[in-house]
Amino acid sequence: MSQPIVQTSFTLAGRTVRRLGYGAMQLSGPGVFGPPSDRQAAVSVLREAIAAGVEHIDTSDFYGPHVTNQIIREALHPYPQSLVIVTKIGAVRGHDGAWLPAQEPEDLRRAVEDNLRNLKLDVLDIVNLRLMFDTHGPAEGSIERQMTALAQLQRDGLVRHIGISNATATQIDEAQRIAPIVCVQNHYNLLHRQDDALIDRLAGQGIAYVPYFPLGGFSRIQSEALSAIAAKIGATPMQTALAWLMHRSPNILLIPGTSSVEHLRENMRADALRLSEETLAELESVGGSEPRS
Repeated sequence: MSQPIVQTSFTLAGRTVRRLGYGAMQLSGPGVFGPPSDRQAAVSVLREAIAAGVEHIDTSDFYGPHVTNQIIREALHPYPQSLVIVTKIGAVRGHDGAWLPAQEPEDLRRAVEDNLRNLKLDVLDIVNLRLMFDTHGPAEGSIERQMTALAQLQRDGLVRHIGISNATATQIDEAQRIAPIVCVQNHYNLLHRQDDALIDRLAGQGIAYVPYFPLGGFSRIQSEALSAIAAKIGATPMQTALAWLMHRSPNILLIPGTSSVEHLRENMRADALRLSEETLAELESVGGSEPRS
C-alpha cells in the first residue's frame, strides 16, 4: 500500500522550520481572556514545546490581552535562535472580552509596540495583519491603508516580515502589491475547504499557509467517522486531522494549541504519521470531497 512522501519542514521568512508548530492561544484564561488558572502549567507547556522540537510559535498580544505574550517571555526568553515567533495585530479586547477591530494606522503601531514590549523583543519576526471586516471569516474590503501602515513599520525596523490573516484572495493580491507576504493564516481543515485553490497558488509562490481550527465545524457524524478512521490507524482524531493537513500541501504549517503537556506530546507525533492512499481517500469522503489526484 503506497504512502505519499511528506515534507516535514518548510522555509518561513527565509528560515527553515518544522512544519508542526504551536499556537499559544489557549494559554490565557477562558475565552482567551484574563490569566490562566495555572500559570506555571502554561510555562511548562511552552518549554515542553521547545524541547519537542517546535520552531514556530503563533501568538498575539490580544490574547489575554497581554497575558499570553508575557507567559511566552517568562518561559522562553532569551529565545532559541531556531524559534520563529509569529504574532497578530488588528484587534483589541473589550472590557467584556469582546473582539474589537483596531485597524487604524495608529492602532497597528500601538499593537506592534505592545507585542515588542511584552515579548521583550527589539523586532518582531513576522506580524500577521488580522482583518476584521467580519470576525467569523474573510470578507471583502480594501486593506491598502492597513498594509501601507504595516509596510512603514517594516521600514522602521520594528517588523521583519509581514503576513495576513482572515483574508480573501483579492486582499492577498492587494497586500502583495504593497509589500511581500510570507504567510497567510485562515480557517481551513478537512471539512472547511474554501481555500483549496488559494493554498495551491501560495504553494507555487513559496508562501506558507497556516490553517487554524483543525477540527472546527465537524458535525457529530463527521467526528464519529474521523474517530473511526483514527482508531484504525492507531492515532487520535487530532493527530489524524493534523496528518491530513501535512499531506495536503507542503506549504501548510500547523499551529495546534493546547494547555496540556500530555496533549502537546500527542499532537507533536502527528508529523510522523504517514497516511496511506486508502486512508487519505477515506478522510476525503468524511469531508464530502472527491479524493485529490
